Amino acid sequence: MADWAGKRVVVVGLARQGKALARYLTAQGAHVTVTDQKPAASLAPAVDELAGLPVEFVLGGHPPTLLEGMDLLCLSGGVPADLPLAQQARQRGLTVTNDSQIFVDASPAPTIGITGSAGKTTTTALVGRMAELQAQATGVRAWVGGNIGRPMLEDLGLIRPHDFVVMELSSFQLEVMSSSPNVAAVLNLTPNHLDRHRTMEAYTEAKARILSAQEPDDAAVLGQDDPGAWALRSRVRGSLWSFGRERPLAEHGASYAGGLVVLHAGPQPEVVLPVGEVLLRGEHNLQNIAAACAIAGASGISLEAMREAIRGFRGVEHRLEWVRRLRGADWYNDSIATAPERALAAMRSFAEPLVLLAGGRDKDLPWEAWADEVTRRVDHLILFGEAAPKIADALTTFSGRPRPLTTDVCPGLDQAVEAAARRAEKGDVVLLSPGGTSFDEFVDFAERGERFRARVREL
Repeated sequence: MADWAGKRVVVVGLARQGKALARYLTAQGAHVTVTDQKPAASLAPAVDELAGLPVEFVLGGHPPTLLEGMDLLCLSGGVPADLPLAQQARQRGLTVTNDSQIFVDASPAPTIGITGSAGKTTTTALVGRMAELQAQATGVRAWVGGNIGRPMLEDLGLIRPHDFVVMELSSFQLEVMSSSPNVAAVLNLTPNHLDRHRTMEAYTEAKARILSAQEPDDAAVLGQDDPGAWALRSRVRGSLWSFGRERPLAEHGASYAGGLVVLHAGPQPEVVLPVGEVLLRGEHNLQNIAAACAIAGASGISLEAMREAIRGFRGVEHRLEWVRRLRGADWYNDSIATAPERALAAMRSFAEPLVLLAGGRDKDLPWEAWADEVTRRVDHLILFGEAAPKIADALTTFSGRPRPLTTDVCPGLDQAVEAAARRAEKGDVVLLSPGGTSFDEFVDFAERGERFRARVREL
């Protein structure tokens, strides 16, 4: 564990992870300065949370003088790695890191890290549930967090060597990390966050860092049905596990063909449970379940814990979450779908006629495959937010097709819900699966999903 006593650290960003860093580092004896580009007036509640700690604040910008006499720069998750202040820090020879890096280095327990372009939150939550059930049986504890829930640094002092630690890791976190979890999973790699990473190559390299510092006795879990994830197998330093529809291509893994979820971890395959007992909709969720089983198998979690966790797992908020039935139409909240590929998976989870709400803010991603599916499957399309013109333009390629029957363009989510209510008929599925981020109208996808649920329940 690093010795932070007397170290001078700049923490960039006064959100969830930045506050966790400030608390942890000051408790370890570091001198902490927190900087955020937002003005002090808008950050007063966050500053109040750190009241009483020996923290200095520089708000309203990131002046280069911040780096004078400093030893380290820590970035919160939403702060770009190419921030000018971070570039200046590297030029000065300072280490640039984040809370996930510090946690992995300090954790007394082995860590399980999960990343991917889609499905990582569902998979992390499910592995976390498996770990919790295993922990209950063995008298230890399971800790779940990282990019979801609490920053892991918040609980570091409570974690013991035999506990389970399950972390979701985003490309934003991984791009500045130089340590790897003991069990590292890459579920899939498809275009995402290109507004930040600029190229698919840079995005892939950020994700691949989850494998780069593993040791021979560690394990990597890769999605074999996804070309991007499977292409990383040459970078695996420890044992390789895989998951997918068919029998694993690696020596160990999990599959779900033939109506059964199967773990391949020993001399003979073992049935986890029939696919019919899975509560989640869609082929993509069978991929998530197979991934969770492979990760759990690589982590020493029992078949019984896997089985019980899957049987009781109804998913995570804002991920194909059923909201209500109204006049015979079922409304679903899939606000987490912040890329066209994720919205594609959501559409393919339903056989019913679709009323689709799509939009938000674009991430410089291609919409052509999404548009192809919409013009085959969606009866009524409701576009909203900044991305609406770009999405509408992608649909012109397929303008000769009969679907969608109608297209409404709305300024925001509230108006989109009202338009969807006018279009929906008995037997329809009304699906919020935006394909864009929420930042044109909301703080994050969760706030957008909560607003959607509230408006739908008010109808």
